[in-house]
Amino acid sequence: MTGAETFTYSGGRVDPGERQNLRYTVTQTYLGDPVKMPVTVVNGTEPGPTAFLSAAAHGDELNGIEVVREVAYDWDLEGLRGTLVCLPVLNVPGFLAQQRYLPIYDRDLNRSFPGTPEGTSAKRMAHNIFHNFVAPCDFGIDFHTSTRGRSNMLHVRADMDDPTGTRVANAFASNVVIDKAAPSGALRRAATDAGTPTVTVEMGEAHRFQRDVIDSALAGVRSVFAEFEMLEAATVAWPGWRAVVAGTAEKTWVRAEAGGLVDMHADRGGLVYEGEPIATIADPFKTDDTVVEAPFTGLLVGVLENPLVYPGNPLCHLVRVGDRTRKAIERAAD
Repeated sequence: MTGAETFTYSGGRVDPGERQNLRYTVTQTYLGDPVKMPVTVVNGTEPGPTAFLSAAAHGDELNGIEVVREVAYDWDLEGLRGTLVCLPVLNVPGFLAQQRYLPIYDRDLNRSFPGTPEGTSAKRMAHNIFHNFVAPCDFGIDFHTSTRGRSNMLHVRADMDDPTGTRVANAFASNVVIDKAAPSGALRRAATDAGTPTVTVEMGEAHRFQRDVIDSALAGVRSVFAEFEMLEAATVAWPGWRAVVAGTAEKTWVRAEAGGLVDMHADRGGLVYEGEPIATIADPFKTDDTVVEAPFTGLLVGVLENPLVYPGNPLCHLVRVGDRTRKAIERAAD
């Protein structure tokens, strides 16, 4: 689809040169009242790709909401080439309840795509979203945060076997790209399989706005729009260094071997060296300490925020970096 064409959805249309803010019914409450999802569609007058930006597939993941809102309502999109579909809150019931999953039977909306009109409530809702606002697009960016009690550095997750997905991932200009197909039912997986290559952007933690990662994500979106020539004044960015991480041997969750209170010695985005202490777990009396060491040299893309753990709880998500990337990170730090 190009921006010089009309964008259509069930029950409406957005012609070239038009902007439409709508509340689209995706499901109903127990009382039969409509549950409406906010959508903004901006259709440019010049040909170009159709892209979607989405957030809050998990209702407590708020950082991405602000990214999508600012692009839709604060950016000057007069010269947009193509069409932009902005979906700031996918999981409206979860957002209203301020919880990760759909309150309806605790379903995960982000394991329900592409959905089906005859399936569970979650799959029916996913179907309405997917077929009206995702499938018509040429590519997409889906924003997430870590789950409650953890925090992620800004990074991209993408299927780097897909040429368009690779373009989006590289143009977003994050320091880390995790090359891995999304799980079945995830929006990214369903969209990419359906011909709408999509990347996931992980950024920060749940239940809050974090201005630093929001601003970095906005810069990433502008860089992607430049790559696809959607905004004339934008330029494609380069992050200074990049680590593309593929394969299970290149990343691991470091888990607690004892229960207790955790003192993390490195923050999200930090470079740690093999054998270096990255956390200490202690009992309430500080008489029994367990030191956790880095199993290899790498970056902490995700870290614990809640300092209380049981044995087996994740402490951090560590991705391996090679010598060249390590030296680039050290130079950037200096």
